[in-house]
Amino acid sequence: MSLLVNCDSQDEVDRLWTALLADGGQPVECGWLNDKYGVPWQIWPVEADTLLASADRVAANRAMQAMLGMQKIDLQGMRDAYAGKIS
Repeated sequence: MSLLVNCDSQDEVDRLWTALLADGGQPVECGWLNDKYGVPWQIWPVEADTLLASADRVAANRAMQAMLGMQKIDLQGMRDAYAGKIS
């Protein structure tokens, strides 16, 4: 079992990420973490779905590559990669 939480903003991602890591949780990758009880969660900004599903496959792939290097999702980092501002 794992839990997915769709978030409307980076602030919501940050708040939930911090709360679920409190008291012994562990970050994993790509928005995944395990809480202090070992329950896996994915804390996911819904805008990331739009970036990754874009018809502009080159831009979407840049956003994907950025996401693959993240633990907590940094939505601005994904946006920047999508726009070609970072490699």
